[in-house]
Amino acid sequence: MPSDETPDAKIEKLGKSIVMEIKKGENPSFTTSVRTRSNIFYDKKKGYLKLGDAQEERNFLNVAQSKRFMQTIAISAKCHKFVREKLHTTIRGLFYQLKFSLGEDIDENVFSEQSESNPLIEDLEVSLGLKREDLNLNANRKGVLAGNMKILDTFGNEKIEIDCTKQGRSGWAIPSDVDNDIEFVNVKAKYVIVVEKDALWQRLNEDLFWKKENCILITPQGQAARGTRRLIKKLSDQGLPVYVFTDSDAWGWYIYWTIKTGSINLAYIGEDVATPNARFLGVTMSDLDSYEFLNKLTINASEVDIKRAQEMLSYEWINKYKEWKDELERMIKTKKKLEQDALQGPRLTFVGDYIKEKIAKKAYLP
Repeated sequence: MPSDETPDAKIEKLGKSIVMEIKKGENPSFTTSVRTRSNIFYDKKKGYLKLGDAQEERNFLNVAQSKRFMQTIAISAKCHKFVREKLHTTIRGLFYQLKFSLGEDIDENVFSEQSESNPLIEDLEVSLGLKREDLNLNANRKGVLAGNMKILDTFGNEKIEIDCTKQGRSGWAIPSDVDNDIEFVNVKAKYVIVVEKDALWQRLNEDLFWKKENCILITPQGQAARGTRRLIKKLSDQGLPVYVFTDSDAWGWYIYWTIKTGSINLAYIGEDVATPNARFLGVTMSDLDSYEFLNKLTINASEVDIKRAQEMLSYEWINKYKEWKDELERMIKTKKKLEQDALQGPRLTFVGDYIKEKIAKKAYLP
């Protein structure tokens, strides 16, 4: 479908095509992409995970598909209503909107569990070429930002200007939808630094690191939510270098790679949420060679850590880099890991010095 169509127009187009098929006496259907692991691949040229070309047809006159077909149409009807009314809810809220009986004489609900509706929302996203945020479905809001930029947020028919240099100790809470009714203006920073942990973000914010270094300081507060990944991508598209700063362990590395290449679960919107130009600032196992004090602050890696690192070595988008193979193999061999918090060992403000030194020396991983 044309990308310039509005979400409600796309839903209406789907509905009209189904009605037309019914009027012609045909089997009503729609097509969506297959989202299994076998249809997900790494696009070497573009640098992110995406869906392949495999598609599947969902139709009503198929015993195995009729209920899922009906449920998907029910979801699309509700989302159309949300968009037209300019009201938002979560995927949990949508579930409760549709958790009702099919009729007085039918002892069955449209949906009994949210695990039924979640994958069908993804079917609809793929089929319509939209993100769930375009359907007025909010994902979890998680992430905080501070830095030299302003945001125009249209909310409740009022346009609000948010100055991210004046958000105090709390910072600006990144919403789940950073595309619709939000405009980024006056982005004057030199780069973006993504800090895994909120505690380290607070440490750097207290030092006004973002002001002294003229950067955008973001914490996803662990694994990055959809809105935060999308925001990082949008800032990268404006030409800002993106540096990611996490623990040196399998979970910190995974946070980095979901920001850089996207994730298997969100491969169907990989282009929108992946930032291939991102670089891994640290902490790294090789930091043990450059900062002697860190050798006393390592932690024993668990068997889960080791197994996850071994798994990451098998990913083609990771093992193509010698630097990353060395990093992972060193962790597996030594069975040690390193937290970013350890950089506070010499003094609390050393974290900022570490970041500045790493960027100045270009001592980061691809």
